[in-house]
Amino acid sequence: MKKSFTVILPAVGAALIAILAQITIPIGPVPFALQNMAVGLVATIFHRKEALLAVTLYLLLGAIGLPVFAGGSGGLQALVGPNAGYLWFYLFYALVTASLTSKNSSFLTIFLANILGDALVFIGGVLGLMLLARFSLDKAITVGIIPFILPDLIKLIVISLVTIPIFKNLKNHPYFKN
Repeated sequence: MKKSFTVILPAVGAALIAILAQITIPIGPVPFALQNMAVGLVATIFHRKEALLAVTLYLLLGAIGLPVFAGGSGGLQALVGPNAGYLWFYLFYALVTASLTSKNSSFLTIFLANILGDALVFIGGVLGLMLLARFSLDKAITVGIIPFILPDLIKLIVISLVTIPIFKNLKNHPYFKN
């Protein structure tokens, strides 16, 4: 049973990320999207291996041209373009958050683990904007972090609130986050 989850869960996680990535509001060079919320949910609920596989599969689907990234974009250009840092650093978000959470985690633990993961995505995003879009550090922070602080905090609260009842319902399931 565990082996089938190991194969199925990354596909389900990648699909969730791809679906929520389509909910976007273009606010400049970096759109507001729900894909990072999906990454946080996947990273909080799944084991580290499945969370990393889900994000990797999501990136691979986008790399081959499927329109899974924010706003329906896809293709290799998204993975080497100005927003590439955000996408690549989803791997770090998944790794860190999945490593720090379990089905016994408190709201605070889940929230802080997701803040750390989201902060890593911001670092990747700023690096991408600086290196690939040639933004100054000030402009990269102004465009790539400042508009997203409050919306991301709200998303992280939602992740923390939603995962606790999910864990309670799955508490006796042998797979989920021992």
